[in-house]
Amino acid sequence: MAATVLLVEDVAELRSVLRQSLQLRGGFDVVAEVGDGAAAISAAARHQPEIIVLDLGLPDLAGHEVLTHLRAVAPAAQVVVYTAGISAEHLQITGQVERIVTKEQDISHLIGCLAELGPRRYDTAAVDLGPHPADVPAARRFLAEQCRRWGCADLLADAHIVVTELVTNAFLHAGTRCELRAGLSERSLRLQVTDYGPGMPDPQTADDRSEHGRGLLLVSALCVAWGVEALPDGAKVVWAEILRAQHEDPSLAASGLNP
Repeated sequence: MAATVLLVEDVAELRSVLRQSLQLRGGFDVVAEVGDGAAAISAAARHQPEIIVLDLGLPDLAGHEVLTHLRAVAPAAQVVVYTAGISAEHLQITGQVERIVTKEQDISHLIGCLAELGPRRYDTAAVDLGPHPADVPAARRFLAEQCRRWGCADLLADAHIVVTELVTNAFLHAGTRCELRAGLSERSLRLQVTDYGPGMPDPQTADDRSEHGRGLLLVSALCVAWGVEALPDGAKVVWAEILRAQHEDPSLAASGLNP
């Protein structure tokens, strides 16, 4: 099966050459090509590519900023930086990307590096829901089926609570349809909801009289990490990760506490 690729390069002629070279090489499917950081973040969230070829010298966003957002919205992607030269910034992100290739080298070298990337162990599936709150049970059924297929049913109790909160928030506060995406890596189960409405989620301090504001506090307690990414096209991605048992801190596991 061909590896899906997102090309991020502000020189249109070079993007065209890269696309054609990948097509001639075979084994790659260019799902999108963009010329700036904002478009890259939106395209990565929408297409969930397996590989991102990233030029850090983009006209709108700093390279490290683009990379941080790409990692947040497309965690399964392998990122190969394709750059004019090695700078101090490039050295700082070496551990965050799979390869750094300079443009002084022939394009065939870049293509060879992409071909050498092994498949990343990451199961993923998505479903479109809403905009009616009655679709929340459908989100839970989808999640239960994926956890059964992937052999991680031990995470389902916590995952049901998290996905209920994220999907319900999208329906009630954004008022739009949403995409629920689940992804399983060796480390964690990631739940990601993309909606198309205004506003950003914010965990509020809840007390005994509060009827709202508790949900994201609960998500924070159950998950090793969670966050929100505003996309340039007006959409937003809210994500949360539940740590798998083999990656829990032994001292926390012994005490019965979540990380």
